[in-house]
Amino acid sequence: MAQQVLIYRLTGSAAALGLISFIGLIPVIPLSLWGGSITDRFPKKNVIILTNAGMLIQALILALLAWSNRIEVWHIYVLSFLLAALNAIDIPARQAFTVDLIEGKEDLANAIGLNSAMFNGARALGPAMAGLIVAALGVMWAFMINAVSFVSVIICLLLMRNLPQPVQRQKSISVISHLREGFRYVKGNQIVMILFSLIGVSAFLSMPYNTLMPVYAETNLQASSKPIVNYLCGSIITCQAPEALPLGILLTMVGVGALIGALFVAALPVNAPYGKLLTIGNLGFPVLLLIVAFSQSFILSSFVLMLVGISFVLQNALANTLLQFTVRDDLRGRVMSLYSMIFQTMMRLGSFQAGYVSDWFGAPVSIALGAVVSLVYGAYLAVRFGLHNQNRMADFYETK
Repeated sequence: MAQQVLIYRLTGSAAALGLISFIGLIPVIPLSLWGGSITDRFPKKNVIILTNAGMLIQALILALLAWSNRIEVWHIYVLSFLLAALNAIDIPARQAFTVDLIEGKEDLANAIGLNSAMFNGARALGPAMAGLIVAALGVMWAFMINAVSFVSVIICLLLMRNLPQPVQRQKSISVISHLREGFRYVKGNQIVMILFSLIGVSAFLSMPYNTLMPVYAETNLQASSKPIVNYLCGSIITCQAPEALPLGILLTMVGVGALIGALFVAALPVNAPYGKLLTIGNLGFPVLLLIVAFSQSFILSSFVLMLVGISFVLQNALANTLLQFTVRDDLRGRVMSLYSMIFQTMMRLGSFQAGYVSDWFGAPVSIALGAVVSLVYGAYLAVRFGLHNQNRMADFYETK
């Protein structure tokens, strides 16, 4: 989020916001596939420690450049490329690592649900916190806090003991054969293919709203947010960058919704209507974005964005849960690498196209067009494959 503010401040272009997502796409496909194979071959803890050490260095460089006031757009592009490369390896390892941390299949559904909800909730809460920090202190402190946060992650990982080891025989298989086995499994599993397409379309068409939020907050809501900004900056805090405050509040509301959705998903029993709840999130997400797109009220937009956070977690966390519960343990890393590759690739391509559409027609039209198409596809999947049918999804879940 701090990076978005900085990019928009340096360029004033929505297309530049999309371009930085596109640049991050370049390493995703090759490294995500390789990362999945690594995850199934080597101790996941070691993989995650190395990637987090790399992300700490990347974040520290960004903070120091911002502190020196010498940062340029190309610096951000290069560092974004590096972060995307590290994330491409880290995400499948982190997703598959969840299963190593529990004992007993009876806890599997809740553990996966909690991890998925935490992951998606953090995607909203982190930028929300950054918005408030940037408004009060500037972008440098947001980058510095991000860098320091990796230290605690690495320490916790180093303290973990007695974790399961990967199957030794897989180390003798070539990387290509290893990846081909994962592709064959995904291709032959209809549920996995449906969930992949659902997440891919949503990431391409609905998720770009997040990239366009700086533009949306400035164009749609500038007038209606002014009284709140004046009050907070005049009475509560001293604002170094007051233009970031409306964006921070909006993303905070997304974070509040994500937290509510996270707690709900993590508490679901194993026989919950996962299919019905997934469909509610999948259809509710674009419907709510349509309301946000044309809202001129800061208060209304804030409330609806809270509901957007809930629906987003319902969609993504439940899809992730069903995926992890479906796949075999020895294939989990490769399947989750494909999942993260699809999500990241489509999200970054979506941000790229949304940025250019926004420059031509405005952020509201860009958000609305993506939401409409995403809604139509989500409705088609629900009807065609019965994802909304509680009994069919519950029966599937129990058989796995």
